[in-house]
Amino acid sequence: MNTLVFTLQQTFLFFVPLLIVALGAMFSERSGVLNIGLEGIMVMGAFFGILTINALTELPAQLQLLCGIIVSMIAGMVYTLFHAFAAITLKADQTISGTALNLFAPAFCIFMARVVQEVQQVAFKNVFRIDKAPVLGEIPFLGEVLFQKFYLTTYLGILILIVSWIVIEKTRFGLRLRACGENPHAADSVGINVTKMRYLGVMISGALGGLGGLVFVVPTSTTFNATVAGYGFLALAVLIFGQWQPGRIAVAALFFGLMKTIAAAYSGIPLLMDLGFPDTIYKIIPYAATIIVLMFTSKNSKSPAASGTPYNKGER
Repeated sequence: MNTLVFTLQQTFLFFVPLLIVALGAMFSERSGVLNIGLEGIMVMGAFFGILTINALTELPAQLQLLCGIIVSMIAGMVYTLFHAFAAITLKADQTISGTALNLFAPAFCIFMARVVQEVQQVAFKNVFRIDKAPVLGEIPFLGEVLFQKFYLTTYLGILILIVSWIVIEKTRFGLRLRACGENPHAADSVGINVTKMRYLGVMISGALGGLGGLVFVVPTSTTFNATVAGYGFLALAVLIFGQWQPGRIAVAALFFGLMKTIAAAYSGIPLLMDLGFPDTIYKIIPYAATIIVLMFTSKNSKSPAASGTPYNKGER
Protein backbone atom coordinates (compact mmCIF):
# COMPACT_ATOMS: atom_id res chain seq x y z
CA MET A 1 0.00 0.00 0.00
CA ASN A 2 2.82 2.43 0.83
CA THR A 3 4.35 1.83 -2.60
CA LEU A 4 1.04 2.53 -4.32
CA VAL A 5 0.55 5.75 -2.35
CA PHE A 6 4.10 6.86 -3.15
CA THR A 7 3.62 6.11 -6.87
CA LEU A 8 0.34 8.04 -7.06
CA GLN A 9 1.76 11.02 -5.16
CA GLN A 10 4.72 11.18 -7.53
CA THR A 11 2.46 10.80 -10.56
CA PHE A 12 0.46 13.85 -9.52
CA LEU A 13 3.66 15.91 -9.27
CA PHE A 14 4.43 15.16 -12.92
CA PHE A 15 0.82 15.06 -14.12
CA VAL A 16 -0.12 18.60 -13.10
CA PRO A 17 2.51 20.61 -15.05
CA LEU A 18 1.90 18.46 -18.14
CA LEU A 19 -1.82 19.10 -17.82
CA ILE A 20 -1.45 22.87 -17.38
CA VAL A 21 0.96 23.33 -20.29
CA ALA A 22 -1.01 21.08 -22.65
CA LEU A 23 -4.21 22.98 -21.84
CA GLY A 24 -2.37 26.20 -22.61
CA ALA A 25 -1.29 24.81 -25.98
CA MET A 26 -4.89 23.79 -26.61
CA PHE A 27 -6.09 27.40 -26.33
CA SER A 28 -3.46 28.56 -28.81
CA GLU A 29 -4.09 25.84 -31.37
CA ARG A 30 -7.87 26.04 -31.00
CA SER A 31 -7.50 29.69 -32.04
CA GLY A 32 -5.47 28.66 -35.09
CA VAL A 33 -1.91 29.37 -33.92
CA LEU A 34 0.55 26.50 -33.64
CA ASN A 35 2.69 26.93 -30.53
CA ILE A 36 5.73 24.67 -30.29
CA GLY A 37 7.53 27.22 -28.12
CA LEU A 38 6.18 25.69 -24.90
CA GLU A 39 9.61 24.59 -23.70
CA GLY A 40 10.95 28.15 -23.89
CA ILE A 41 7.81 29.59 -22.29
CA MET A 42 8.10 27.14 -19.39
CA VAL A 43 11.77 28.05 -18.88
CA MET A 44 10.98 31.77 -18.85
CA GLY A 45 8.05 31.39 -16.46
CA ALA A 46 10.03 29.17 -14.08
CA PHE A 47 12.99 31.57 -14.08
CA PHE A 48 11.04 34.69 -13.16
CA GLY A 49 8.79 32.79 -10.78
CA ILE A 50 11.77 31.44 -8.81
CA LEU A 51 13.45 34.85 -8.76
CA THR A 52 10.24 36.22 -7.25
CA ILE A 53 10.14 33.46 -4.63
CA ASN A 54 13.76 34.18 -3.67
CA ALA A 55 13.00 37.89 -3.35
CA LEU A 56 10.05 37.29 -1.00
CA THR A 57 11.50 34.87 1.55
CA GLU A 58 10.17 37.00 4.42
CA LEU A 59 6.58 36.15 3.44
CA PRO A 60 4.73 32.98 4.49
CA ALA A 61 5.58 30.03 2.23
CA GLN A 62 2.25 29.71 0.42
CA LEU A 63 2.10 33.46 -0.18
CA GLN A 64 5.60 33.28 -1.70
CA LEU A 65 4.36 30.54 -4.00
CA LEU A 66 1.27 32.54 -4.95
CA CYS A 67 3.38 35.56 -5.89
CA GLY A 68 5.71 33.30 -7.87
CA ILE A 69 2.71 31.84 -9.71
CA ILE A 70 1.42 35.28 -10.68
CA VAL A 71 4.81 36.46 -11.92
CA SER A 72 5.46 33.24 -13.86
CA MET A 73 2.11 33.62 -15.64
CA ILE A 74 2.85 37.24 -16.51
CA ALA A 75 6.34 36.34 -17.72
CA GLY A 76 5.01 33.53 -19.90
CA MET A 77 2.29 35.76 -21.32
CA VAL A 78 4.67 38.60 -22.16
CA TYR A 79 7.23 36.21 -23.68
CA THR A 80 4.69 34.49 -25.89
CA LEU A 81 3.57 37.85 -27.31
CA PHE A 82 6.73 37.74 -29.46
CA HIS A 83 5.39 34.56 -31.01
CA ALA A 84 1.92 36.06 -31.39
CA PHE A 85 3.28 39.18 -33.11
CA ALA A 86 5.41 37.13 -35.51
CA ALA A 87 2.75 34.51 -36.27
CA ILE A 88 -0.40 36.65 -36.35
CA THR A 89 0.65 40.19 -37.27
CA LEU A 90 3.69 39.45 -39.43
CA LYS A 91 2.25 36.13 -40.64
CA ALA A 92 5.62 34.41 -40.18
CA ASP A 93 6.07 30.66 -40.19
CA GLN A 94 4.67 29.56 -36.83
CA THR A 95 7.02 26.63 -36.44
CA ILE A 96 10.06 28.86 -36.86
CA SER A 97 8.85 31.54 -34.44
CA GLY A 98 8.00 28.88 -31.86
CA THR A 99 11.44 27.33 -32.27
CA ALA A 100 12.97 30.76 -31.72
CA LEU A 101 11.25 30.93 -28.32
CA ASN A 102 12.75 27.57 -27.38
CA LEU A 103 16.26 28.61 -28.40
CA PHE A 104 16.26 32.06 -26.84
CA ALA A 105 14.81 31.33 -23.39
CA PRO A 106 17.55 29.05 -21.92
CA ALA A 107 20.34 31.32 -23.17
CA PHE A 108 18.62 34.41 -21.79
CA CYS A 109 17.96 32.82 -18.38
CA ILE A 110 21.55 31.55 -18.05
CA PHE A 111 22.91 34.98 -18.99
CA MET A 112 20.61 36.80 -16.55
CA ALA A 113 21.38 34.34 -13.74
CA ARG A 114 25.09 34.95 -14.19
CA VAL A 115 24.56 38.70 -14.22
CA VAL A 116 22.45 38.59 -11.06
CA GLN A 117 24.37 36.01 -9.00
CA GLU A 118 27.47 35.04 -11.06
CA VAL A 119 26.40 31.40 -11.44
CA GLN A 120 23.83 29.97 -13.81
CA GLN A 121 22.00 27.79 -11.30
CA VAL A 122 19.27 29.59 -9.36
CA ALA A 123 18.82 27.91 -5.98
CA PHE A 124 15.69 28.17 -3.85
CA LYS A 125 14.28 26.62 -0.70
CA ASN A 126 11.39 24.24 -1.21
CA VAL A 127 9.19 25.14 1.75
CA PHE A 128 5.90 24.75 -0.09
CA ARG A 129 4.99 21.12 0.53
CA ILE A 130 2.09 20.63 2.95
CA ASP A 131 2.66 17.55 5.07
CA LYS A 132 -0.96 16.91 5.96
CA ALA A 133 -4.28 18.68 5.49
CA PRO A 134 -6.54 18.86 8.56
CA VAL A 135 -9.39 16.31 8.54
CA LEU A 136 -9.00 15.44 4.84
CA GLY A 137 -5.56 13.99 5.45
CA GLU A 138 -7.12 11.44 7.83
CA ILE A 139 -9.23 9.79 5.12
CA PRO A 140 -7.93 6.26 4.48
CA PHE A 141 -5.94 5.88 1.24
CA LEU A 142 -7.56 8.85 -0.56
CA GLY A 143 -6.37 11.20 2.16
CA GLU A 144 -2.88 9.73 1.97
CA VAL A 145 -2.71 10.17 -1.81
CA LEU A 146 -4.29 13.61 -2.19
CA PHE A 147 -3.94 15.38 1.14
CA GLN A 148 -0.61 14.26 2.56
CA LYS A 149 2.76 15.55 1.32
CA PHE A 150 1.05 17.59 -1.37
CA TYR A 151 1.36 20.98 -3.06
CA LEU A 152 -1.43 23.48 -3.59
CA THR A 153 -0.43 23.59 -7.25
CA THR A 154 -2.01 20.13 -7.65
CA TYR A 155 -5.44 21.56 -6.97
CA LEU A 156 -4.67 24.64 -9.02
CA GLY A 157 -4.07 22.32 -11.98
CA ILE A 158 -7.40 20.54 -11.43
CA LEU A 159 -9.15 23.93 -11.16
CA ILE A 160 -7.56 25.04 -14.45
CA LEU A 161 -8.80 21.82 -16.09
CA ILE A 162 -12.39 22.48 -14.98
CA VAL A 163 -12.30 26.13 -15.99
CA SER A 164 -10.72 25.27 -19.36
CA TRP A 165 -13.44 22.73 -20.13
CA ILE A 166 -16.16 25.23 -19.25
CA VAL A 167 -14.54 28.04 -21.27
CA ILE A 168 -13.91 25.92 -24.38
CA GLU A 169 -17.15 23.96 -24.43
CA LYS A 170 -19.76 26.14 -22.72
CA THR A 171 -19.00 29.82 -23.35
CA ARG A 172 -19.34 32.26 -26.24
CA PHE A 173 -15.63 32.98 -26.01
CA GLY A 174 -14.81 29.28 -26.43
CA LEU A 175 -17.14 28.98 -29.43
CA ARG A 176 -15.53 31.98 -31.11
CA LEU A 177 -12.04 30.69 -30.33
CA ARG A 178 -12.84 27.30 -31.87
CA ALA A 179 -14.37 28.98 -34.92
CA CYS A 180 -11.16 30.94 -35.52
CA GLY A 181 -9.18 27.71 -35.44
CA GLU A 182 -11.53 25.78 -37.71
CA ASN A 183 -12.65 28.36 -40.28
CA PRO A 184 -11.38 31.89 -39.66
CA HIS A 185 -13.02 33.25 -42.83
CA ALA A 186 -16.43 32.05 -41.68
CA ALA A 187 -15.77 33.49 -38.22
CA ASP A 188 -14.78 36.83 -39.74
CA SER A 189 -17.92 36.88 -41.88
CA VAL A 190 -20.12 36.92 -38.77
CA GLY A 191 -18.17 39.73 -37.13
CA ILE A 192 -15.62 37.84 -35.01
CA ASN A 193 -12.27 39.61 -34.78
CA VAL A 194 -9.97 36.74 -35.75
CA THR A 195 -6.77 38.61 -34.95
CA LYS A 196 -7.98 39.52 -31.47
CA MET A 197 -9.15 35.98 -30.71
CA ARG A 198 -5.87 34.49 -31.86
CA TYR A 199 -3.88 36.92 -29.74
CA LEU A 200 -6.00 35.98 -26.72
CA GLY A 201 -5.51 32.28 -27.41
CA VAL A 202 -1.73 32.66 -27.61
CA MET A 203 -1.63 34.83 -24.47
CA ILE A 204 -3.59 32.23 -22.50
CA SER A 205 -1.14 29.63 -23.79
CA GLY A 206 1.76 31.76 -22.58
CA ALA A 207 0.26 32.32 -19.14
CA LEU A 208 -0.41 28.61 -18.58
CA GLY A 209 2.96 27.65 -20.08
CA GLY A 210 4.80 30.00 -17.72
CA LEU A 211 2.80 28.65 -14.79
CA GLY A 212 3.54 25.08 -15.86
CA GLY A 213 7.26 25.82 -15.79
CA LEU A 214 7.13 26.92 -12.16
CA VAL A 215 4.78 24.10 -11.17
CA PHE A 216 7.22 21.59 -12.67
CA VAL A 217 10.38 22.96 -11.05
CA VAL A 218 9.17 23.69 -7.51
CA PRO A 219 8.15 20.15 -6.40
CA THR A 220 10.97 18.33 -8.21
CA SER A 221 14.12 20.35 -7.46
CA THR A 222 15.78 23.03 -5.34
CA THR A 223 17.78 24.54 -8.20
CA PHE A 224 16.84 25.86 -11.62
CA ASN A 225 19.32 25.49 -14.44
CA ALA A 226 17.35 26.96 -17.35
CA THR A 227 15.81 23.64 -18.34
CA VAL A 228 12.51 21.84 -17.87
CA ALA A 229 13.76 18.46 -19.12
CA GLY A 230 11.81 18.42 -22.38
CA TYR A 231 8.46 18.90 -20.67
CA GLY A 232 7.29 21.43 -23.25
CA PHE A 233 7.68 18.87 -26.02
CA LEU A 234 6.08 16.18 -23.88
CA ALA A 235 3.11 18.53 -23.37
CA LEU A 236 2.73 18.74 -27.16
CA ALA A 237 2.49 14.94 -27.26
CA VAL A 238 -0.16 15.11 -24.53
CA LEU A 239 -2.07 17.68 -26.59
CA ILE A 240 -2.03 15.48 -29.71
CA PHE A 241 -2.84 12.30 -27.78
CA GLY A 242 -5.65 14.22 -26.06
CA GLN A 243 -7.14 15.32 -29.40
CA TRP A 244 -7.27 19.00 -28.37
CA GLN A 245 -10.06 18.24 -25.88
CA PRO A 246 -9.70 19.06 -22.14
CA GLY A 247 -10.99 15.73 -20.82
CA ARG A 248 -8.82 13.62 -23.10
CA ILE A 249 -5.83 15.87 -22.41
CA ALA A 250 -6.26 15.12 -18.68
CA VAL A 251 -6.22 11.36 -19.36
CA ALA A 252 -3.16 11.71 -21.60
CA ALA A 253 -1.35 13.85 -19.02
CA LEU A 254 -2.07 11.24 -16.33
CA PHE A 255 -0.63 8.50 -18.53
CA PHE A 256 2.55 10.43 -19.34
CA GLY A 257 2.79 11.54 -15.70
CA LEU A 258 2.89 7.87 -14.72
CA MET A 259 5.58 7.19 -17.33
CA LYS A 260 7.62 10.09 -15.97
CA THR A 261 7.19 8.77 -12.42
CA ILE A 262 8.62 5.41 -13.48
CA ALA A 263 11.60 7.22 -15.02
CA ALA A 264 12.28 9.55 -12.10
CA ALA A 265 11.21 7.60 -9.01
CA TYR A 266 11.70 3.94 -9.93
CA SER A 267 14.17 3.55 -7.06
CA GLY A 268 11.28 4.03 -4.62
CA ILE A 269 9.22 1.26 -6.25
CA PRO A 270 10.52 -2.17 -5.11
CA LEU A 271 8.92 -4.05 -8.02
CA LEU A 272 10.85 -1.99 -10.56
CA MET A 273 14.08 -2.11 -8.58
CA ASP A 274 13.89 -5.90 -8.42
CA LEU A 275 13.88 -6.10 -12.21
CA GLY A 276 17.51 -4.99 -12.22
CA PHE A 277 17.34 -2.86 -15.39
CA PRO A 278 19.94 -0.08 -15.81
CA ASP A 279 18.64 3.38 -14.84
CA THR A 280 19.05 4.48 -18.46
CA ILE A 281 16.22 2.15 -19.46
CA TYR A 282 13.85 3.79 -17.01
CA LYS A 283 14.86 7.31 -18.01
CA ILE A 284 13.96 6.77 -21.66
CA ILE A 285 10.51 5.34 -20.87
CA PRO A 286 8.53 8.64 -21.16
CA TYR A 287 10.10 9.50 -24.50
CA ALA A 288 9.80 5.98 -25.88
CA ALA A 289 6.15 6.00 -24.79
CA THR A 290 5.70 9.33 -26.58
CA ILE A 291 6.99 7.92 -29.87
CA ILE A 292 4.92 4.74 -29.59
CA VAL A 293 1.72 6.60 -28.71
CA LEU A 294 2.15 9.12 -31.52
CA MET A 295 2.81 6.31 -33.99
CA PHE A 296 -0.63 4.87 -33.28
CA THR A 297 -2.61 8.07 -32.73
CA SER A 298 -1.18 10.79 -34.98
CA LYS A 299 -2.82 9.39 -38.13
CA ASN A 300 -6.25 9.74 -36.59
CA SER A 301 -5.62 13.06 -34.86
CA LYS A 302 -8.08 15.81 -35.67
CA SER A 303 -6.29 19.06 -35.10
CA PRO A 304 -8.10 22.37 -35.70
CA ALA A 305 -8.37 22.74 -39.48
CA ALA A 306 -6.73 26.18 -39.65
CA SER A 307 -4.07 25.60 -36.98
CA GLY A 308 -0.69 26.81 -38.23
CA THR A 309 -2.20 28.74 -41.14
CA PRO A 310 -1.84 32.56 -41.14
CA TYR A 311 -5.13 34.38 -41.65
CA ASN A 312 -5.31 36.84 -44.51
CA LYS A 313 -8.52 38.81 -44.45
CA GLY A 314 -10.32 38.66 -47.77
CA GLU A 315 -8.30 35.69 -49.08
CA ARG A 316 -9.34 32.06 -49.15
